[in-house]
Amino acid sequence: MGINGAGTAERDAQRVWDALDGFRIEVPSWGFANTGTRFGKFVQAGAATTIEEKFSDAAQVNALTGASPTVALHVLWDLPGGKADVPAIQGLEKKYGVKSGSINPNLFQDAEYKYGSIANPSAEIRGNALAHLLDSVEIGRALGSKDVSLWIADGSNYPGTQSIRKRIGWMEEVLGAMHAALGDGQRMLVEYKPFEPAFYHTDIADWGMALELARRCGPKAKVLVDTGHHYQGTNIEQIVAWLLHVGQLGGFHFNDRKYADDDLTLGSIDPYQVFRIFHEILSVSAEERSGVAFMIDQSHNLKGKMEAMVQTVATAQELYAKAALVDRVRLAELQQACRLVEAEECFRSAFWQDVRPLVQQWRVARGLPADPLKALTESGYVEKISRERGSKNASSVSSYA
Repeated sequence: MGINGAGTAERDAQRVWDALDGFRIEVPSWGFANTGTRFGKFVQAGAATTIEEKFSDAAQVNALTGASPTVALHVLWDLPGGKADVPAIQGLEKKYGVKSGSINPNLFQDAEYKYGSIANPSAEIRGNALAHLLDSVEIGRALGSKDVSLWIADGSNYPGTQSIRKRIGWMEEVLGAMHAALGDGQRMLVEYKPFEPAFYHTDIADWGMALELARRCGPKAKVLVDTGHHYQGTNIEQIVAWLLHVGQLGGFHFNDRKYADDDLTLGSIDPYQVFRIFHEILSVSAEERSGVAFMIDQSHNLKGKMEAMVQTVATAQELYAKAALVDRVRLAELQQACRLVEAEECFRSAFWQDVRPLVQQWRVARGLPADPLKALTESGYVEKISRERGSKNASSVSSYA
């Protein structure tokens, strides 16, 4: 179904529909499971306790929003048997109609990684980390997943306790070996964090370090931007513009934050920032942005798991629709003429426009619920899974770390 007409309203509607038709955002398996803070776990009756339950929840989100056909997997949490678990995952894909998305290695959980994984002074431990990365590549290849997403928690807490330069070399060596193992169509995405859990130096602390490591690894390595992991006041859309300019933007982990961590739902604190990021992406050609992966990475501690995920995807759709409404031809003219106020108003007017009616029209035309959150409530799905999973979750006792 299309929208035709020469008027502004018709053009706006077509822009929104075209944008939403191409918008996909991946949900994380761990977003459906019980999580908490470093001090304890907050248990929810309906939280997923098995990989099948995670696939079931992800399928429900996709059915309500039409935007999330893939679910990111954590290797140790979702595939504890490694590649041997692939047939079971493939069976769940067929059963629930959603596919495996990015593969996320775990290089931060095992006790041997206390002093680092790929940057550990021990060659044996670095070898173990590499073996896990290579297993993750094989899992991704077997599942047909494009991306292996890397968060490296390595760093140190006290000055003088580690050689920063040696650790750079060790990272280059391990990541280079991983890159060499990637198959056709596979990529490695290198994430960065300024801190956490390391509090003196983090081995991959900003986009420049991630970019340099990706470049040294080779053409299948790109940078992953986590919107919550930047210092206060960082101009994230400028980073996005640079990575697009040099062809190194691989994808996003979307979330929001007020202070230091990144576990708040997307747009809950600063929706204008997400809009600005989407604007930069939509300002380049379809070919240039085709390889940029959108993924959610959030821990829903207080909100209901399903409600938070549906709300997040719906919010992402609305903000993407707003960014699609920017009159980029007019904006470029105003920018070139340095007509500052008019340019800013041209930009902001798209953000202030209420796109919800257009998004609802698109949803109905695509056979989706006009209001995904309301549809989730009316479906009874949350009550159903709470009854079915309640006893298992009740046995999980919150404890201090």
